[in-house]
Amino acid sequence: MPVDLDSELFKDRADAAQQLMDILPKERMQQDDWVIIATSQAAIPLANILALKLKLSYDILFSEPIMAPNNDDCEIAIVSEIQEIVINEKLLNSFEINLDYVYGQARRLYEEKIIPRVYKYRKGELIDSLKDKNVLFVDFGSETGLGIISCAKSAIKTKVKSVMYATTVMASDVYDSLELIVDEIFCVKKIENFVNVDFYYKNMQELVEDDIIEILNNSKGYLPFAKNRSDDGI
Repeated sequence: MPVDLDSELFKDRADAAQQLMDILPKERMQQDDWVIIATSQAAIPLANILALKLKLSYDILFSEPIMAPNNDDCEIAIVSEIQEIVINEKLLNSFEINLDYVYGQARRLYEEKIIPRVYKYRKGELIDSLKDKNVLFVDFGSETGLGIISCAKSAIKTKVKSVMYATTVMASDVYDSLELIVDEIFCVKKIENFVNVDFYYKNMQELVEDDIIEILNNSKGYLPFAKNRSDDGI
């Protein structure tokens, strides 16, 4: 039986973070005071590790996938917390899905999913202005690129200075398409015949909300909580 040389590239999240750390422009990041942004709750451990090692700050940009009608496995669009919507036009046309459905779902998910997360993870405050900042979005892998496109467009909308993206593993075709959108991409491994993110990890234990909150509460680099501590005079 042939061995898939691309399987289990990383032992766990810590191993992935270290491998990504090895290819990042660390001195430039520190000199230009980059802000690290997790693309989702699942990416918070990665953002936290990188921020700690580089003595930088980090935040989260919340978003929610919009799934096709009657198909919870088919992501057709995504909406971010600043209400930027990115649509997979090919899927929309293939399934003959009306744009009204997408926008209706975006409004519902924003109110029911994103806003509650903003209150839970940021004490009700939307992400601080990223204007004129060098922003590095990070995650543990990208299958379709839709999430990072949403993040990048959201950041560009806020008039950032530059948008970079760092991930451990991604599909080669997604890498090529993202090169047209972001200023720089840092990727440990590009895969031609991509399976899914979990496939390339030996141990990708699922995080629960309590795990995430504990990471944030104990983190000096997490911007929203650091700001609240400062406001409270702590």
